[in-house]
Amino acid sequence: MIAKRIWYHCFKWFLKISLHFYTQRIKIRGKENIPKKGAVLFAANHPNALLDPLYIAAFNKREIHFLVRADVFKKPLIKKMFASLNMMPIYRMRDGRSSLANNDEIFNKCYQILKKEKSLLIFPQGGHSRERTIPPLSKGFTRIIFGSLEENPDLEIQIVPVGITYQNSSVFPAKVAVNYGTPIATNQIIQTTPKNEAIATLKQKVSDQLKELSVHIPKDEHYETTLNELNEANIDFTKVLEANEKIHQLERLTKEPKNWTLIDLLKYPLFLNSLVPLLIWRKVSKKIKDIEFVDTFRFGVSVILVPICLGLQSWIFFLISGNENWALLYLAGSTLSILIYTKLASTHTE
Repeated sequence: MIAKRIWYHCFKWFLKISLHFYTQRIKIRGKENIPKKGAVLFAANHPNALLDPLYIAAFNKREIHFLVRADVFKKPLIKKMFASLNMMPIYRMRDGRSSLANNDEIFNKCYQILKKEKSLLIFPQGGHSRERTIPPLSKGFTRIIFGSLEENPDLEIQIVPVGITYQNSSVFPAKVAVNYGTPIATNQIIQTTPKNEAIATLKQKVSDQLKELSVHIPKDEHYETTLNELNEANIDFTKVLEANEKIHQLERLTKEPKNWTLIDLLKYPLFLNSLVPLLIWRKVSKKIKDIEFVDTFRFGVSVILVPICLGLQSWIFFLISGNENWALLYLAGSTLSILIYTKLASTHTE
């Protein structure tokens, strides 16, 4: 158990560094809303596949256990890796009706996690979607709360809604905002309200906060028009409050120019220096069927292959030059150029 915790926190620091190299700007707001102790269920929207839990876990002071779609656990090595990082599979109807029975064991594990006053992350949308809207929530997260309280009536469980917003998850580098909402005390609602009404109340409270913590465009006949106007105006979606205000004031929307800087020219020598990972990524990207997984796989390819290739290229540089100082300078310069480009390159809407 101790070894697993050490591994989790080591991976967490590695993840922090990797995400800083991958992401231009990471805005974390509302961290003061995260309870320092006690049972917590983080309920987040889900726009960007496996990167969503990574951004939450890397910059959260609590050690988090996750519920992740079961189909990513198919390969034994990946299953073992995810399990070591507190990830658990959750089965959906699309995984086969017979597989739903496996959720009973997973839910029991969730009850034990909350009983030990740890934290759990769930995505109550029931699936991921890049649409800038909060759809109706599933009641799965309320089942976990009710099940936990049935086994431990005196347990205090708080729900903390988490809104995640990306400027444009299709491109590198991207900007990301993670906003934590006000904790929702569940015990009083459940103990003083009929079950069906309590479920509806909890779902509504979480949904209302998620619509404020992330960019929410109502999914009606005007959705596409509104989204297109916001994209054309090149607004910063990671400024969530401002973006949501503009959604309701489209007549005042002014188009912001898509400015390019000299830093953007750095991508050409940068891409040339990272040619091998880039070519591998282009081959891998053609096999990705689900668009929400593009950013996840791009991050995975980058964090594994770029350091390896830069290390090998530095070694080759040393063999050719015979000067270890020049080789180290090349490695440092290459690493620094990636960081500079990531932090200063232009980012635009979709």
